[in-house]
Amino acid sequence: MATDETSPLLLTSDREELTQDDDTMSSTLLWKTGAVFGAAAVGLGAFGAHGLKKRISDPTKLANWSTAAQYQLVHSVALLVASNNPVAGAFFTAGMTMFSGSLYALTLDTERFRFMGPVTPLGGLCLIAGWLALAFSKRGVGMRWPRS
Repeated sequence: MATDETSPLLLTSDREELTQDDDTMSSTLLWKTGAVFGAAAVGLGAFGAHGLKKRISDPTKLANWSTAAQYQLVHSVALLVASNNPVAGAFFTAGMTMFSGSLYALTLDTERFRFMGPVTPLGGLCLIAGWLALAFSKRGVGMRWPRS
């Protein structure tokens, strides 16, 4: 008796559909991450402009906080644009987390988070890599909005 090696759960024609679903899930996740990072950037920027000035008087630290919020906001938009480019999206997400996150931490408590000093430039390199991933991807990749 011949065995049937096909599965009703995973037909050959469904494999392409599963790949498309994975792509849609990835782009939706990157889209949501970009939107949440953007909202957080606005909130953290507002905190830096209003609440943080009551705790920190050093203008350099306040400028670092502002830089972190600005880079986070700009790259949140870049992440939205790159939501269909998982390589660029991963670099932007890692870059924002490391670059802006380390600046926020160092501004709040330089001594406690001194170990994060080297993380800032690594985050910056990730942000640059995200832009390069967009530049060297196929034309139009990352310019389609995710389907809901």
